[in-house]
Amino acid sequence: MKKIAVFLALFTLTFQSFPQDKERLNVILIHVDDLGATDFGVFGSDFYETPHLDQLAAEGMRFTQSYAAAHICSPSRAALMTGKYPARIGITDWIRAKFQGVTTSGLPGEYEEFADKPLKTPKIQGFLPLEEQTIPERLKPLGYSTLHVGKWHLGEEGMHPEDQGFDVNIGGNDLGQPPSYFDPYLPATPREFYQIKNLPPRKTGEFLTDRESDEVIGFLDTHPGKPFFVHWAPYAVHTPIMGPADLVEKYKQKKPGQQRNPVYAALIENLDANVGKLIAYLDQTGLRENTLVIFTSDNGGLIGNKANPVTWNIGLREYKGYPYEGGIRVPTIVSLPGRVPEGVASEVPTITMDWVSTILEVAGDNPDQPGLEGESLWPVLTGASPSLERDLFWHFPHYREPDVVPHSVVRSGDYKLIYYFDGKEAELFDLRNDPLEGTNLVKQLPLVAMELKTKLEAFWEETGARLPVKK
Repeated sequence: MKKIAVFLALFTLTFQSFPQDKERLNVILIHVDDLGATDFGVFGSDFYETPHLDQLAAEGMRFTQSYAAAHICSPSRAALMTGKYPARIGITDWIRAKFQGVTTSGLPGEYEEFADKPLKTPKIQGFLPLEEQTIPERLKPLGYSTLHVGKWHLGEEGMHPEDQGFDVNIGGNDLGQPPSYFDPYLPATPREFYQIKNLPPRKTGEFLTDRESDEVIGFLDTHPGKPFFVHWAPYAVHTPIMGPADLVEKYKQKKPGQQRNPVYAALIENLDANVGKLIAYLDQTGLRENTLVIFTSDNGGLIGNKANPVTWNIGLREYKGYPYEGGIRVPTIVSLPGRVPEGVASEVPTITMDWVSTILEVAGDNPDQPGLEGESLWPVLTGASPSLERDLFWHFPHYREPDVVPHSVVRSGDYKLIYYFDGKEAELFDLRNDPLEGTNLVKQLPLVAMELKTKLEAFWEETGARLPVKK
């Protein structure tokens, strides 16, 4: 950590802070779905090939302790749009789509009950309220054009991206996954409401991520002269796991590592190629030098069937849906040539909400506006402040099959406490010395555990978190 601090301090003289009175940078925020923390080469993959993302990391800063705001999708997406903890918004579980015909939505004080469970769990806020101020709504008064492409998953009609401040919405509605990755992007069995929005068929068999990157580039081609904010939220790499046939065959012939699913590998490489296509467009058009590119994920990688895993979060415990590092740690890269130093690996812990404040600062606005719960990472990115001290919180007051019970989490320094609402013994880990979270220190360090539990209680009260209760 000391070496990183010294290295970044040296860059302070060269990489100056954003000159707020002269320009507003463009921003492209790529928010991938279910991408694991070690799902590409520079982050430790032993199977997937990601040359463009590896190059992006070489040309910018990668964060080795970057966190999603939740270990599942909708809460992280709500946090990304608003800069608020999911607990404060009330979106602490994934929002069921209309085509599924079920809902877990309800008002504060309404609960779900399960015959075989000891706790009643709170129903969630089932959409992102229009009253919440989103990133595009904050940027439009500053003159930005705004585009959303891909997954939204924050509510039904009337709550889509165009209702939340985006000028253009391509692909975003209540769906949490694509019906298919191949044009015309429909399920094998027709089903009402199960269709991606504003994405009409173009070329039979065209791969979805290829189409998404084309839509981003097409928007940039037709909106010259104004600063832009693009939220590209690829449906990749969520289920259904599909990939271009040639890439699937390539990985079937490749020797596997701990990661070994050839179809998922094809999905990853295709994503990588499309990020590369977008970066090449920025280079060719001269936009790269004044465009901040942020690449991150909404939660950790999905394992699925451990006998035949979708991916493997190498060096981390568990996966999507769990409070351990494999569920909440995500790969994050930030690039802005000439201002963000190249090839730096930062150990500063970050979380989803930070991107709102960061984007506001590079847009020349106040990054510390009332209601925002993240921190601007611009001082970290430029070397002006190589550290960031604060506590981070997660809240999941729900059951999740097969074995996840209602819990809350706090990380304070290197210590991480997982508190279980059903009375199960809490877990305390020292992430610096035990990154695999294999040794529970709750009995050895009771005072540390007590201090962190007190921080959790304050967090619940301050955010108005919905809590489970005994029957």
